[in-house]
Amino acid sequence: MNGFRDHFSTVAARYAAFRPHYPKGLFQFLATITPAKILAWDCACGNGQATVDLADHFEGVIGTDASAQQIGAADLRSNIEYRMAPAENSGLDKNSVDLVTVAQALHWLPLDSFYEEVRRVLKTKGILAVWSYGAAQVEGDAVDELVQDFHYNRIGPHWPPGREHVEEGYKSLPFPFSEITTPPFEMTLRWTLDQLIGYFSSWSGTKRYTDALGKSPLPQIEAEMLAVWGDPSVPRTIRWPLNLRCGRND
Repeated sequence: MNGFRDHFSTVAARYAAFRPHYPKGLFQFLATITPAKILAWDCACGNGQATVDLADHFEGVIGTDASAQQIGAADLRSNIEYRMAPAENSGLDKNSVDLVTVAQALHWLPLDSFYEEVRRVLKTKGILAVWSYGAAQVEGDAVDELVQDFHYNRIGPHWPPGREHVEEGYKSLPFPFSEITTPPFEMTLRWTLDQLIGYFSSWSGTKRYTDALGKSPLPQIEAEMLAVWGDPSVPRTIRWPLNLRCGRND
C-alpha cells in the first residue's frame, strides 16, 4: 500500500450513507461494450456503490480498496468478493478480468503502476471504465449559488491535491487504452437539506477544512441555506453530470 493517500477512512460511514448512487443506465452501457460478463474488478471500490450495480450484470465482481474501513462499510452480495488491496497490486490472476472500473477515484491512484496492473489482469478486448462527478447542481438559483460558493471557495483551498482532475472530468490524465465514445450520463436525486448537508460531511475537503481550522464549516452553511431553502424537509432536485472515459485493451 505504498503511496496510498487515505482521505476517506475516517468518514467511511458518512460516505456510505450520503454519497449519490450512479445511474443504472451507466452499468447497462458498460455491459453492452464488454465482450464477456464473467468477472468485473471494481478498483478503489470504497463502500461498494458501483460494485453492487456491477453485480447485476456480471457473474462475479471483485471489489478492492486500500481502506479497511471503506471495505467494512460495503454492501454485500452473493456474487461479490471484497478484498483489501492497493490499486497497483490487486492479487487478481493474469488475463482474468472482463471489465475494470474506477468510480470517482482515478485521481488518487498511482497511474503508471495501476495501468500496468490493468493490462496484466484484463483479457484481450477487455474494458477499462473510469468516471467522475464534480460539484452538485441544486434546484433553485439562491440555493445553488450557496452550494457553488461552498464547494469552490470555502472548501476549495482544502481539497486534496488531485481534486482538480475531477473538476475537468479526467481529460488531462493519461489514458493509454483504445478509447471508446460514450453517451452522457447524469445522477439525479431528490434530497432534503439534511441529506445535502450529510453529503457535504462526507467530503475529504470538509474534513481537511475542519482539521486545519479546528471547526466544522457545516453549521454555517446549513444556517445560510436554511434562509433560502424554505421548508428543509421538502426535497430539491440535485444533479451531478458524470464524466466517463472507456478504453479497450487491444
